[in-house]
Amino acid sequence: MQRLIALLYGVSAYLFSFAAFLYLIGFLGDLYVPKTVDSGPSGPLAVSIVIDLLLLAAFALQHSVMARQGFKRRWTQLVPPAVERSTYIVATSLALILIFWQWRPIPRVLWDVRGSGPGAVLNVLFWAGWATVLTSTFLTGHLTMFGVRQVWDNFCGQKLDPSPFRTPGLYRVVRHPLYLGFVVAFWAAPVMTAGHLLISVGFTSYVLMGIYFEERDLVAHYGQLYRDYSARVPMLVPFLKRQAEPMEQTNRERRAAGGC
Repeated sequence: MQRLIALLYGVSAYLFSFAAFLYLIGFLGDLYVPKTVDSGPSGPLAVSIVIDLLLLAAFALQHSVMARQGFKRRWTQLVPPAVERSTYIVATSLALILIFWQWRPIPRVLWDVRGSGPGAVLNVLFWAGWATVLTSTFLTGHLTMFGVRQVWDNFCGQKLDPSPFRTPGLYRVVRHPLYLGFVVAFWAAPVMTAGHLLISVGFTSYVLMGIYFEERDLVAHYGQLYRDYSARVPMLVPFLKRQAEPMEQTNRERRAAGGC
């Protein structure tokens, strides 16, 4: 019965988080949802900025703290390990919903290129960014990322094996295609208001901070394997070669030969 409850919880968490993901697309694109980044009553500018920054900080704090390995070790002493990931995505979805609900629009328009060639390009990039996000989740294990595999294996009485280090598809040209997709989608706005700019800057800043902590965890987990990968593949900008790579390779060869 406990395994069944965990499975139902995990599947429900997945559906809940995927609905929040779809709402996020509409929220940023001003598409088909009741409340968007630019809709709703706008209050005094200073008050709106403070509230919006607090909402972004709450999301960043929840997302970063719960993703760290040290927190997970302590957290799984309170919740079963099988539902740890499901609980994480529920908390992330709730943090997003808080943003959707309480976001204060700042309607001043910085650019509006709708109906023009640049506007069409930005529309394409907007959808390409979200397609990159979704594709990236499937490349590294969509059901594992959203906690479904964990609760299914637990229901079947199987132990979840650690994920091997793989670099499929997009991961061969950039180390964090999922984050890249988010950044592109946030900035590819045919209409850029001050409020949209604020949320784009906030989430981009969080992405850079999140990458720092995630890479530290990946190095701790995979060791030299991930260090070599990071030396070959750029972090966020595809095909951007690291200038230090030849020197790093030379130093490794010298150490292997016993030199200084």
